[in-house]
Order: sequence, then structure tokens, then C-alpha cells
Amino acid sequence: MANIKQQKKRILVGQRQRLENLQYRSSIKTYFRRLQTAVDAGDSDAVAAEHVALVKLIDKAGAKRVLHPNTAARKKSNAASIVSRGPQEVKAKRKKAVKK
Repeated sequence: MANIKQQKKRILVGQRQRLENLQYRSSIKTYFRRLQTAVDAGDSDAVAAEHVALVKLIDKAGAKRVLHPNTAARKKSNAASIVSRGPQEVKAKRKKAVKK
């Protein structure tokens, strides 16, 4: 446990920053899911809007160093490939076997 006043302040600042970074990363994952859903639905207007929103969020996260710049570039590239690939067939999730 920190004894110095400034160390205590830095702990609080670090906690706030971790939460903000977590919000960015979580939002990016959510926007990826929304983009994939829009692509699968085939709505070109929604796809364009979701792609722009996702790229904007990734750029913000990269600028604030929430994401490493190479990671941000890779995520933007993945988003572009999702858009260019088009609709994908839904894969059925395997159910776990119940042991008796």
C-alpha cells in the first residue's frame, strides 16, 4: 500500500485510466460485432455507417495510446476486409457433451 500522498493519487489516476481504456477496447469489440451483423444483413447504408464509426473509434483509441498503433492499423484492416468480404454464413456453435 502506498504511504506517500502522490503515490495514492497516482493509484487513483491509474484506476481511472484503466477503466477508460477498458471502455475503448470493449466498445471496439462491440462495433466489430455490429459491423458483422450489418454486413450479414446486407444493408449497405448501415455497413457504411458502422464502418465509419468503428474506424473513427479505433483512430481515437490509437491516438490516445489505448491501442498500440500497429494494433489499431490491424483492426482497421480487419474491418475493411469484413466489409469487402461480404456476408458470411453463420457457423453453428457446438454444444458441449454432457458426461454421465
